[in-house]
Amino acid sequence: MLTGKITQEMTGQDQLLKIGEVAAITHLPVKTIRYYEEIGLLAPNVERSKSGYRLFKIEVINRLGFIKRAQSLGLSLSEIQEILNIYQNGELPCGEMKQHLLAKVDAINEQIAALEGLKQELQGLLGRWEEEPPADRISQTICPNIQL
Repeated sequence: MLTGKITQEMTGQDQLLKIGEVAAITHLPVKTIRYYEEIGLLAPNVERSKSGYRLFKIEVINRLGFIKRAQSLGLSLSEIQEILNIYQNGELPCGEMKQHLLAKVDAINEQIAALEGLKQELQGLLGRWEEEPPADRISQTICPNIQL
């Protein structure tokens, strides 16, 4: 768990982390963290120093953990943003998350059905495979075994 690496002195509300510290705690590349911040996934947990450096509130660790887990479940960054927007509005986004996960299950079932159909087609082709197809079929096709 990401929060296990946060020291007690970091848990104060005023503690701001530099991007390298966030990367070390979360095991995410700095480039990824920058990208997430640029597309708004980390708001409102990011501030800028007077010299322009990104400074992150400690809460960003939990948010990045959520993003990583949601991605591992197949959610896109735009879907994750929708869920985070609900959370930012003070609501628990579990209902929305459930709807996204149900949609993922449906999509996976469709992919499985399509792959099963493709597998059957390939097995049918291989079952009728001719190492030496008739000459008239060779002259009219590139590979007579797959072209009817």
